[in-house]
Amino acid sequence: MKKRTRHRTVSPGRVRVVAIGGGTGLSLLLRGLKHYVARRRQDSGGPPISDLAAIVTVTDDGGSSGRLRREHRVLPPGDIRNCMVALSQDEALLGRLFQYRFHEGRGLRGHSFGNLFLTALTHVTGDFAKAIRVGGEVLAIRGRIFPTTLENVSLEAVMTDGKIVSGETLIAKSGKKIRRLSLCPRRVRPLPEVLEAIRQANLILIGPGSLYTSILPNLLVSGVAEAIEKSSATCVYVANLMTQPGETEGFSLADHLRVIYGHTRRKLIDWVVASNQPISPEVARRYSRRGAEPVLVDLQEVQRLGVRCLLDNLLEEHGVVRHNSARLSQLLIEEFVERRPPTH
Repeated sequence: MKKRTRHRTVSPGRVRVVAIGGGTGLSLLLRGLKHYVARRRQDSGGPPISDLAAIVTVTDDGGSSGRLRREHRVLPPGDIRNCMVALSQDEALLGRLFQYRFHEGRGLRGHSFGNLFLTALTHVTGDFAKAIRVGGEVLAIRGRIFPTTLENVSLEAVMTDGKIVSGETLIAKSGKKIRRLSLCPRRVRPLPEVLEAIRQANLILIGPGSLYTSILPNLLVSGVAEAIEKSSATCVYVANLMTQPGETEGFSLADHLRVIYGHTRRKLIDWVVASNQPISPEVARRYSRRGAEPVLVDLQEVQRLGVRCLLDNLLEEHGVVRHNSARLSQLLIEEFVERRPPTH
C-alpha cells in the first residue's frame, strides 16, 4: 500500500472541487457547496469555487432506478437526479418537478419524474452522459455531474461467513458483515471526464455516504483511486454521523478509513471532517432500535493512519440525523480554501 507523502495546501482564491459519492450524502454536500460556485469560471473575485464536479456511483439496483435499469437498459438515474436537483438554482419549482414521484398509474407508480426524464433523454440522445448534461442545462445547475462509468456495473460482496451476495439492494439487506466488496465486472472503464476532473482538482471531497454502496463503488472503478493518489489536491473524507445497518454496524471512524485503504490499497485521505455534537437521547434510541449508532470518532486511531482530523458541530436533527449542509460547506470552504492547512 503506497502512502501519500505530500499534502498540497489550497491557496486562497478560486479552486476546482471534486465531490465523490452517491445517495443522499452527496446531494446534501452539493446543496451547500453550490452557493460558493462562481457563475462563470472566468470571473475574477466573487465565490471561491471556479468549478464543482460531482462524481456519482451508478450501482443502484433498487426502487425506481432498478426498475428503469432492468426494463429500459439504462444506468440507474436516481442518485444523478438527486445531485441535479441539489445543484439546481431553482429547487422550489423545477427541483420539485424532478423529485415528483407518481403514486398511482400502471407502470408509473413509484417512478419519479426526474428518473423518467433522464431515461427518455438517454434514449433520445443515445448517451447517458449527454442526457445528464442536457438535464443540467434544464435545471441550470451550478456545477458538473459525471457518472463514474458508463458501463453496466453491479456490486458483489463476500461476507464474513463466506457467502457471496450480488446486487446493492441484497447486500444492504443481507444482515451479514462484509469482508470484501468488488465490482462485477471487476475491471470497469471510468468516464474520461472523471479522471480529468480529479487531475485538475485542488480539493477532493469523499462522502458523506454509505461506505460500501456509495463510496467504494466509485473508488473501485479502474483508475479512479490511482488518479486521486496522483492528484496534487487535498483529499478530505467527510465522516458519516451514524453507522449503517447491513453495512457498518460497530464501525468507528478509523474502521471506515481502513476499509477504504484495504479495498483501494492506497492511502488516499489527508484529512477527515467529523461532527463532535452528540445526538439527542430520544433520536439515539430510535436509531438504536434499527441497529444504528453514532460513529465513534477515535482520534488517536485516525491519526495513527496518518490522517488529520477536523471536528465541528455539523449535526442537524429533525427526527432524523443529517449533516447541516450549510455549516458543513462553510467549514470546508473556510478550512481548505480560504485558509492554508498545515502540511504533513
